[in-house]
Amino acid sequence: MKRLLSLLVLCASLPAVALEPDAVAQNRRTVLERYLSAAEAHRMVDANPAGTLFIDVRTPAEVSYVGVPAGMDANIPFLLIDFDHFDPKTRSYTLHRNPDFVRAVEALLKAKGLDRNADVVLICRSGDRTTSAVNVLAAAGFSRVWNVVDGFEGDLVEGRRNANGWKNAGLPWSYRLEPAQAWVPPGAR
Repeated sequence: MKRLLSLLVLCASLPAVALEPDAVAQNRRTVLERYLSAAEAHRMVDANPAGTLFIDVRTPAEVSYVGVPAGMDANIPFLLIDFDHFDPKTRSYTLHRNPDFVRAVEALLKAKGLDRNADVVLICRSGDRTTSAVNVLAAAGFSRVWNVVDGFEGDLVEGRRNANGWKNAGLPWSYRLEPAQAWVPPGAR
């Protein structure tokens, strides 16, 4: 048992190993080709919290009711829900891109004393939104943005998100959102 615990401690202290692009599904590939599993993202953030920006791009409702990964700097939603417009074709409320997303990421980097060349780790529910968010940040001049390809909840398998992801990997998380982590739209402050 002692040897197993030592091995677990050693594995947790190893630096994150990026996934090779060929190991990533085509729909989750980004222009920067920087990919992490949830476990690798946890190791990266844990190894260098001051030098890494860790952003959850899910909606505020998702982070409030589904939970947040430990070590997250902030929730900056990539997409916002328009509760005033229901789309009967998709059977859901309309989503639109957060117009303040890039500015909010820049502000958070500046607050941590980092720049656009710092490691920025993005997580969403399953790796889909982060794919688009990485590409938007890359177009804005960011160079080291990582996509957590399995997200916080993981991929769907037989209608349930239980295949992979932060929660399914047993990584630390909480329902508790700290005030500094919460998304507050500009003008609402």
